[in-house]
Amino acid sequence: MKTFITNKPGEMTTLSQVLTRLHEKGYDNEFRMTDHGKMQPVNRSEIYDPQDLKVIKVYRFEGESDPSDSSVLYLLEDKKGRKGYVLDAYGAYTTHEEAGFNEFLKKIPVEDREEQFIFGGL
Repeated sequence: MKTFITNKPGEMTTLSQVLTRLHEKGYDNEFRMTDHGKMQPVNRSEIYDPQDLKVIKVYRFEGESDPSDSSVLYLLEDKKGRKGYVLDAYGAYTTHEEAGFNEFLKKIPVEDREEQFIFGGL
């Protein structure tokens, strides 16, 4: 489920590049855990169970010298085709203290897509 960014021509290599590209394509909906153990886009009212979402891409970014700089970006899609993301620190440095966050993510079906299908011709 992990994707490592490489330095191929035209490929995004930093977290800010991926977030900028998501914003340009209108996929700037950040998802957060609710107090009830469900996922919700920050600026929308829908509330999702794991089966309502798909992980369509995972990006992992590593800090050059400090493991606490590592982060992971999960690109999600709901059943209506709306895309958003969850951003987290990687591993032991997670920024999600919510009960059930990791378990929720593990239950979301994974459909790893190529970037050209997500972003439409990178």
